[in-house]
Amino acid sequence: MKVETVLLKDYTTLGVGGPAELWTVETPEELKRATEAPYRVLGNGSNLLVSDQGVKERVIRLGGVFQTYDLKGWVGAGVLLPLLVKEASEAGLSGLEGLLGIPAQVGGAVRMNAGTRFGEMADALEAVEIFHQGRFEVFRPEELGFAYRTSHLPPGGIVTRVRLRLQERPQEKIRRRLMEVDRARKGQPKRKSAGCAFKNPPGQSAGRLIDQRGLKGLRVGGAMVSLEHGNFIVNLGNARFEEVMALVQRIQEELPLELEWEVWA
Repeated sequence: MKVETVLLKDYTTLGVGGPAELWTVETPEELKRATEAPYRVLGNGSNLLVSDQGVKERVIRLGGVFQTYDLKGWVGAGVLLPLLVKEASEAGLSGLEGLLGIPAQVGGAVRMNAGTRFGEMADALEAVEIFHQGRFEVFRPEELGFAYRTSHLPPGGIVTRVRLRLQERPQEKIRRRLMEVDRARKGQPKRKSAGCAFKNPPGQSAGRLIDQRGLKGLRVGGAMVSLEHGNFIVNLGNARFEEVMALVQRIQEELPLELEWEVWA
């Protein structure tokens, strides 16, 4: 186990966040020790906005055995989702194509039911192992209350492993599906961001609504609504937490949109 003080801006895809005590755990025994005091869990740092003041709780990150995987067995929650999508496609296993391009670890993807219009994480799950109240327990997906960009894990629960629901399929069909999903991603910005900022209202696109309201390019300090895609807020270089939140609020004054990110403040 490694314990160090870090700046969370270096561990988030948006590049915003202050100091925290980071605990990188590599075994179930280390995870039990790390959760003996108040904690938060950090995955790949996408879909996350962190205060410049950092957080008081220890921040737990999964390494070691939690980053091992077997596509036909258990997959650690610390494994990167893009790696799994690639490995599954090369193995002729279908079920993850709709998650192409999501820069999350498996655990975070489960927690928020990450997805695109082509599919959600919950669609690919057969079983989920969760650590809570000092023990490991396996749940069926239907027990975890998955819905659009949300789930209902046990309070304080940490996803540790999953079993995936994959099917053998000709690689050419998998490749065609991946190309279809990839084409839909071409308009996403290349600057630092935390992914889509707002949930899509039923039957609508948050990005399209923001674009129609003429908010692309709206800027507060170092934070700006992306010119490429209205549902992305990008870091122009040194954006601060307060600037990003002010920009979020400016958009919400114009449109009744629900924030998709998790906020640590």
